[in-house]
Parts: sequence; C-alpha cells; structure tokens
Amino acid sequence: MADPLVCVSLEGTTVKEMLDEAARAGIAGADMIEVRFDRLYLSRPEPTVTENEEGEITKTMPPANEWPVRDFTDIDVGASITALKEGIALPVIFAVRPVREGGHFSGDEAQRLDVLQQGIDSASTWIDLEVSIEDDKRASLMKAAKKASCKIIASIHDTDSTPSAEEIQNLITTNAEMGDIVKFCGTVNDHQDALQIVEATHAMATEKVDFAAMALGNGGDWARLHAPVLNQALVYATMRNEFRLSDKGLVNVRDLKEAWNLLEY
Repeated sequence: MADPLVCVSLEGTTVKEMLDEAARAGIAGADMIEVRFDRLYLSRPEPTVTENEEGEITKTMPPANEWPVRDFTDIDVGASITALKEGIALPVIFAVRPVREGGHFSGDEAQRLDVLQQGIDSASTWIDLEVSIEDDKRASLMKAAKKASCKIIASIHDTDSTPSAEEIQNLITTNAEMGDIVKFCGTVNDHQDALQIVEATHAMATEKVDFAAMALGNGGDWARLHAPVLNQALVYATMRNEFRLSDKGLVNVRDLKEAWNLLEY
C-alpha cells in the first residue's frame, strides 16, 4: 500500500529558525512542510531551570499558549513570506492558525485573512483554510486558491475534546468539498478518545475523501503511527525529539518512518 504523505509542522518562532528546521526536515524524509506563520508572533521565553537533590538540572518551558505574543505590526508579512518561499525547497502548506483553534496569531480576523491571501499569492503549494472561517470570506479564499492552482487543506481543530467516531467521520465527509484534504485534529483526554479517531478512520475505507485525522494528548499519536492502514492521505509529524513526546500526541518524523518500516506498512 502507498504510504501517506508526511508533513513536518515547523515550530520555529523566527524565519531563520523555520528555514533551518525545514532543511533538517527534508533530510529526515519529510514530503511536505507546514509553515505555521502564526508562530512568528510568539516570543520564546527563557526556560525555567530547576535542580533536584541529586544535582540534576532540568530545563522546562511553559506551553506555547503562555508565551509572550508580538504585536501584529512587529512582523513584516511580505518580507517573511518571501524569505520562507525562497528558502524552503519542499512543497509548503501555509497556515495562519487563529487563537480560537489553538494558534497564536495576534491580529484580528481581517488581518489574518489578508495574510492567508498573501500566502496564496506567494504560490504556496497548499493553503490551510479552517472550516470555521465565515462562509463568504472562505469562498473568496477558495476561489483565489483554485485560480492560483493552490491546493486546500480544510482544517477542523477541537482544542477541548475529541468527538465520537461517528461525529469525526461526519465532520470529515460533510466537509469533503471544502478542500482537497480534510484535516481533523482533536484533543485527547483519555485513551477512549484516542480510539475514537482510530475507529473513525478505519471505518472510512470506502469513503472517497482524502483526509488527515489526529489528536493532541496521550494516545493522539496512534492515528499517525498507523496511518497507512487507516486510509489517511497525510500525516503531520515534528522535528522535536524529546522524552515522552508521545504524551503530547506527537511523533518525530524519523521515528514515524522507522515505525512504518518496523510494522511493515
């Protein structure tokens, strides 16, 4: 069976960090790169350093949603998009995630939609358009994307929970015409939540829709690891390689490829 495409989502907070990470992702075997443009509005804080009784030093970072956020005017959108376009060789999914769906964009919705339009105009291979965008504005962006031969990820993010398998399947199938690939990302609170995604994707073997389904949280990586037998067209991975990464529902791109080889997918 054909493996799904593997997309590494960049986590840098500067253009230089993103370009460096994209280059490493290509070497690691990524097929595509997700540029999370909204992360450029984050200011990375210094880690908290603690030392235990044995003298072992641990550095911890707060979650990204607690990091300081730059003002919208602090980022030169046009120059940043140009630098990213010129510096990334792989196909790019251009995303500007709003706060309501777990992102970090500091401007208002009109400014965000304008940045998305600039991403389309830059000849990105893919554009991520949330299903939650107002209908008329989303239709306008879809029209522009199709005119520019820019493929569309129709994304849905649940930052609180993971719906039932039936609801996930319904979300994906009813939004099939909203993009070339429908993406669903939930939030796992227990392993039963994780099983809902596995069950939903397994049940979609006969559906004629390309999709990517996953979750954040412990067990959220199951659908990523078993994507080749769960009918998925696209899998999101990371360059992070920290201890207990799976607790976050994430998987390193090299580990993902090695797991597929080990499982003979």
